[in-house]
Amino acid sequence: MALTKVYDAATVFRNLNGIINVYKPAGMKVKHVRNAILSNICKGLNDLEQRKPRKLPNDMRLLGTGAATDTVLHKIAANTDLSDHILASGPRYLPGDIRCAAVSTLGYHTSGVLLFGLNKGLQQSSLIQRNRPVRVYHVTARMGTATENHLPDSRVTVRANHRHLTPERISGLAASMQASHQRKMFELCGVDLQTQAAYELACKGLLRPADNSQPVVYGIKLIHFERPHFTLELHTINESEQYMAALIHDMAIELRTVAHCSQIRCIRHAHFDVSESLLRHGWHLPGIMKNLRLQQSVLEAHPQLLDQQRVDLHAAQ
Repeated sequence: MALTKVYDAATVFRNLNGIINVYKPAGMKVKHVRNAILSNICKGLNDLEQRKPRKLPNDMRLLGTGAATDTVLHKIAANTDLSDHILASGPRYLPGDIRCAAVSTLGYHTSGVLLFGLNKGLQQSSLIQRNRPVRVYHVTARMGTATENHLPDSRVTVRANHRHLTPERISGLAASMQASHQRKMFELCGVDLQTQAAYELACKGLLRPADNSQPVVYGIKLIHFERPHFTLELHTINESEQYMAALIHDMAIELRTVAHCSQIRCIRHAHFDVSESLLRHGWHLPGIMKNLRLQQSVLEAHPQLLDQQRVDLHAAQ
């Protein structure tokens, strides 16, 4: 279908519905990202062609008393409600006119994929959130130093030697932790991992938590090692920035050293990839409208994002 340029603000506003995928920078709160996007949308809408002021009924025309005044007002405001003029009422579109909500939040130090629902897209965002899709992170850790909150902006509390660590030891621990988390999922469902019931439960699909309070890790893999840093790829649900930072700290303790998170980056949320995220210089009305169409195609290609049969971890208890 061929696309046409639209210069009417009301037409653009009526089509401002759906899911957008933006790239959240590290060191920026989600609410500040939301406010910046809404402000840029309103600025773009107010720069387009606006509707004309309302017309007054015939018995409410504004007429002057003098000859000169009567001529000017009759030409400008005889049938126009001046209180509805843009110079009197202010901008037509304000951030409060647009409904916007994040599908799931990211921490202050976390960057990467952040999904928002706009206007009628709020229903889609709530469905995605209720289905709890897996998110993929690249978490970079710095070995040798530990901080108070396991994040880079905190005070260093411990220093330790890390020369004995190798990629093989980190990969082995990551595989062991992944197996432990997978075993815990079936235990929460009340079945033994070596039984037929566990096999049938696994055939139904991915085991998901029944609420938002329980973090679940589905995969941990070492993807990069360059002393003193290493990067893990995490596949998780219901995670938080502090949970992943504590996970890095616990792994370092098991490896007889210390470490803290130096970078956390979300590269995928379900089928929404970081390669399609809208960078900060693209947070304007044309970029947002283009991103809305792009994410709509993702939802059409993967309808299970909005209607998914889940296997809850507490379903069999």
